[in-house]
Amino acid sequence: MEYPKFFEKVEKIVLKDDLSDFLGTFKEGIVEFSYTEIVKSAGHSCPTIAGAYLMTLKGLKALFVNELPLRGRIKVEFPEAFEEGVTGVVANTISNITGATELSGFKGIGGSFVRHSLMKFNSDIESSVRFTRIDTGKTVDVVYNSDLIPGSPKIQALMPKVLTGSSSVEERKEFGELWQSRVEQIISHADDLVSVSIN
Repeated sequence: MEYPKFFEKVEKIVLKDDLSDFLGTFKEGIVEFSYTEIVKSAGHSCPTIAGAYLMTLKGLKALFVNELPLRGRIKVEFPEAFEEGVTGVVANTISNITGATELSGFKGIGGSFVRHSLMKFNSDIESSVRFTRIDTGKTVDVVYNSDLIPGSPKIQALMPKVLTGSSSVEERKEFGELWQSRVEQIISHADDLVSVSIN
């Protein structure tokens, strides 16, 4: 499997999952997610997937500071409806990492390890996403703005040709390279595009 090399340079997200520990899945429940794994799950790499990953990375760092984030113990809220814009795509990515779901998640074992009802939409918040620790109630709001890193003008010119199959092999390759170049720049400038406020 081949993919852009910058995928491997993205900081990994490490969490502690008590359910994984309980069932002997991962030693001490330590779970690690890489950007490459999240891209494989989503099926593509784009500014939206990169933004969801970066918001989760930075949001959980602020939420847990010097502790490992507790997977399955994090509530996630969005200001929009699930079906609005790219909210569903972002929600699915964050769900993969945090374990939080709206209704479809794990129902638990003996009242523990419940994963459903940890994700909420149409919340009265002004950020892109809000993360809340269930154990302490601490919350962080995260805002992501990819518009600060515009794509190459050539992307818009090439996209119709690639979509209709009228592009040459070289044009198809160039389109993909330009697309991923923007994603790489977004990840490289994460500190400028993702802001976190602690409530």
